[in-house]
Amino acid sequence: MFKTEQRSTEPSSDLDLQLAAEELAEIVMHMQRKFLHNLSEELGHGSVSFPQYFLLGCLEKQEMITMSGIASRMGHTTAAATGLVDRLEKLGYVQRSHALDDRRKVMVRITKKGSGLVAEIRKDMVNKIMTLLREYLTAEEGRAWLQIYRKIADCSDKLPKR
Repeated sequence: MFKTEQRSTEPSSDLDLQLAAEELAEIVMHMQRKFLHNLSEELGHGSVSFPQYFLLGCLEKQEMITMSGIASRMGHTTAAATGLVDRLEKLGYVQRSHALDDRRKVMVRITKKGSGLVAEIRKDMVNKIMTLLREYLTAEEGRAWLQIYRKIADCSDKLPKR
């Protein structure tokens, strides 16, 4: 499935860097497919799509957010964000209200049911990662994995867009 040949930790040329990037891209895609497949199964129980789940995850971190704020965070139009919220509201995962200072502003917040779904799916994800850490990686490898992912997360917003 993946190349297992050992390489120096410091590529000696652009060709080595290119080969390393290609292998990492393949590994990332494989991992994403696996995690997304598992996530898809979990989401199916709650009748929620990936974008709806990611929206619930955003709402979990904030008390309330405007529809335009949702659109901005999700990279969607306001109309598309409204569609996501409509479905989640019908399922009882979010609640809409009007802002006290401006009735034109629609505010959205996650319900206990929505928070419960996010917590359940997150718990499943954490359990799968804990299995990887316990059964397949040394403590040092686990710390290195976390350190690398933190670094990637910190700089991922700086990557050029298409």
